[in-house]
Formats: sequence, C-alpha cells, structure tokens
Amino acid sequence: MRKRTVISLAAGVTALGGATFAYASLVERNMFTLRRFDVPVLEPDAEPLRILHLSDLHMMPEQRRKQAWVAALRGTDPDLVVVTGDNLSSPDAVPGVLDALDPFFDVPGAFVFGSNDYRGPIWKNPLQYLLPEREYVQGVDLPWQDLRSAFTDAGWADLNNARTVLKAGGRSVELAGVDDPHVERDDYPSVSGHVSRGADLHIGVTHTPADRVLSAMAQDGFSLLLAGHTHGGQVRVPGYGALTTNCDLPNSMARGLHRWPGTDSWLHVSAGLGTHPTAPIRFACRPEASILTLIPR
Repeated sequence: MRKRTVISLAAGVTALGGATFAYASLVERNMFTLRRFDVPVLEPDAEPLRILHLSDLHMMPEQRRKQAWVAALRGTDPDLVVVTGDNLSSPDAVPGVLDALDPFFDVPGAFVFGSNDYRGPIWKNPLQYLLPEREYVQGVDLPWQDLRSAFTDAGWADLNNARTVLKAGGRSVELAGVDDPHVERDDYPSVSGHVSRGADLHIGVTHTPADRVLSAMAQDGFSLLLAGHTHGGQVRVPGYGALTTNCDLPNSMARGLHRWPGTDSWLHVSAGLGTHPTAPIRFACRPEASILTLIPR
C-alpha cells in the first residue's frame, strides 16, 4: 500500500510539473500585458507626459503575434518611446523588430542595446541563472548595425554611452545612457555630470540595472531611471517573487517602479516582452510593456 501511494504521489507531481511547464511555455509567455504607472517627477503644475518603455523583445522572425501586439501599442499615443535593449534573438530578426516598431518612428525615441543585440543566444541550463558567479558565453554575431541604422534613420537617439537633449511632448528632455553593463560595455564616466538646469526632465537609460550605473545616474540628478534585462525574474514564485535578476539588482526590484535607495530618483525595470530562446517559459511573470505617465511631484 505504501509503495502504491509513493508511486501515485510521484505520478501526480510529474503530471503537475508537466502541466505547469506547458502553461509557462505555451500560454503565459504569450500573454502580452500593458502595465501603467504614474511617476511623480515633473515640476508642479506641469502637464503629464507619457513614455512607452519597451524592453527585451528577444525577437524571432516567426513571432508575428508579438510584432503585431507591439505595433498596436501606437494607440497608447506616447510622447516618447524608450527601448532598453535585447531586441534580437536571431540574425534574421531585424525585419520583425522593425515591423513591430515602425509605427513609432514618427514619435521621439531613444534606445540602448543589450548583450543579445550583439551576440546570439546559445543553449544553456536555465538553472545557471541562479548562480551568482557563472561564465557568460554567447553565440553568433547579430546584425546590430542594421538595427542601429534603422533606429537612428528614424531620428531616435542612440544612448549607448551617450548623452543628448530632445523634445518630447512639448518638453525638453535630457537623456544619458550606457551600453550594456552585463558585458562590461558601459562607460558612464564618459557621459557623466550633473543634469542640465535648462531641461524639463532628466532620464537615465541602461539595459542592465547595474548598481554602479544607476547610483551614478541618480547622484547626477537623473530623476527617472529606465532598465530591462531581468525579465522580471521570468519565473516567479507566487507569494515570494523573483528568484534572480541576473545582476546585482535586489530580487525585490526585479520589475516595476521603485524608488532608487537613498535618492529621490525613480527606477522602472521592465519585465520585457520575450524570453531566451532556449528557456521559452514565463511563470507568474507575464511579458509586458509599460506606459509611464509622468506627473507633478
């Protein structure tokens, strides 16, 4: 009787695990969600300004549904679009990314790249993401130059270790960004310095929310910090949250809007819209884009 009970229990656990994996890989990872946040960073009596924050598309050529869903976000009527990297997962994915983003090229925009814009993914054990120290290996070169050219030809600002001021929503917006800290391409000292008093809004942008970058940006006075990379944890435990952020960001800040500790700056981390192709699952962590409505303090 005891042996039969153990076998039944094992069979039940196996069936539950299989059902959970099927849900995470076939259902939830395609449940694209738009999140909305109010961020109090504007001067008193200022009109609201809407930012569409997109991240971690990890696009494959055949992902037409994702492309159409992103393109339809043009209906949110953003004043500014910010893309925080990891757009590609295939050498053939640039047309798919451009199909998704083309409707926004008449809107002011800015972007940084992530490691998966430069090099393609390779198979790896997903459990390695739980290891604090692990070798980082990437695959084939990706056509990031083509993506960059398309973005800049549309007038979007390249913020990879760069700083600029642009007009959006009738406001002067100062932005500073870095290339991906996850693969040590960041060079914030080359663009650092206190924010301009002549701008109405100051935004810091990075793919990976690395402490060394976010703290420096906050110290310089950037009131809103935008990042991706974490996938929100990708697999979250209900009632507990993310198991990892794949960087030095605390797990409790894996997604959403947070005050950057010890400062007046706000950090928004997008859980992103894609997954690593070799770990195509999401659980308790839907793929997302965000509309950030900036309002007076």
